[in-house]
Amino acid sequence: MITRTITSRIKNMLQKFPVVSLTGPRQSGKTTLLTTAFSNYKYVNLERFDVREILQNDPIGFLNNAGEKVVFDEAQHFPELFSYIQVVSDERGTNGQYILSGSQNFLMSRYISQSLAGRVSIQHLYPFNFDEIDDYVHSTSIPQLILNGFFPRLFNNTMAPTDYYPSYLQTYIERDIGATKAVTDINSFSRFLALCAGRTGQVLNISSLASDAGIAVNTAKAWLSLLESSFVIFLLPPYYKNFNKRIIKSPKLYFIDTGLVMSLLKVNRIEDVYTHYLFGSLFENLVIAEIFKQYSHCGLRPSLFYWRDSNGVEIDCIIEHSATEISAIEIKAGETFNSFFLKNLKMLPESDKNLTVKKYCLYTGEMTTVTERIEVINWKAFCNKEKRDLILQTQ
Repeated sequence: MITRTITSRIKNMLQKFPVVSLTGPRQSGKTTLLTTAFSNYKYVNLERFDVREILQNDPIGFLNNAGEKVVFDEAQHFPELFSYIQVVSDERGTNGQYILSGSQNFLMSRYISQSLAGRVSIQHLYPFNFDEIDDYVHSTSIPQLILNGFFPRLFNNTMAPTDYYPSYLQTYIERDIGATKAVTDINSFSRFLALCAGRTGQVLNISSLASDAGIAVNTAKAWLSLLESSFVIFLLPPYYKNFNKRIIKSPKLYFIDTGLVMSLLKVNRIEDVYTHYLFGSLFENLVIAEIFKQYSHCGLRPSLFYWRDSNGVEIDCIIEHSATEISAIEIKAGETFNSFFLKNLKMLPESDKNLTVKKYCLYTGEMTTVTERIEVINWKAFCNKEKRDLILQTQ
């Protein structure tokens, strides 16, 4: 059984809150984590109609008889539960009483904000990060990592990604998106999702995306919000010292898992990944999604951005460690190091004497060096936990 990084975080939060909520993409391993790492909790699966019926007939009685340590999986199927948990947990006044899990984050968030605000610690579980499958990451090529993705079922059942992802996407669209009733045209939504895959790693132009999808701009905005809240994509805002500018400029679009991108782009072979016109963006997505997962699984809110000036000079990833320290990471998919890789990093302004900037260039080759205060890191070094922790400052 693969130990999930977030487990220690959940245990810590159970000592501080009466309720912990665990959400994340469908099939990211939530149920397996909760039934193995928290076997001392009674497990209740609310996807089962018979269980929901029993709970609905006498919710307070059910909660009292279930004891003080209960996991409610797929809790969004019984919205009234959240109000009853509020009452019972407040009466007991102890921490670590309930764990609520669900794949439909947009519904979970709504019910939590209505009934459990201030009483719940919200945690997110994503597909495997590098540390959790360390041996596999070190022994697998970059194109293979991009194609396979990191969903647990691919590792538990040695299932081919070409068999897994089409079914995953169909289930996601039919069950999760269908349940929201926010999308009336499933075919248009599917086309929109595929168009998003073709824009991974790019600055988001909503007008262009809406036009290509044949939908209104407001519809595109709503669907992007839906994809983000259901953990399919995440948006990387631009970095400015002025915080207000972060929310009014265009973000960059990334997918939580590159395997989903490959399936949506209909790429099925390893050799086609390396020669794909989006390979650079796919490698960038792989790296930034890993950084995103590392922070999230440690219970840290990722302060991740990209930087671009008015001349189009861009840095792929800015990590804001504090108000006085950032890391700038340029990500290159070339195996042969070229001094051109460092061009944008050299152009990053450093006029603020109160701001420490650490610069890194990550590429797919072999060499490691330090030149002009820029640390060049090869792929193998980034896969090493100790080195990655130093860059991300997660220790």
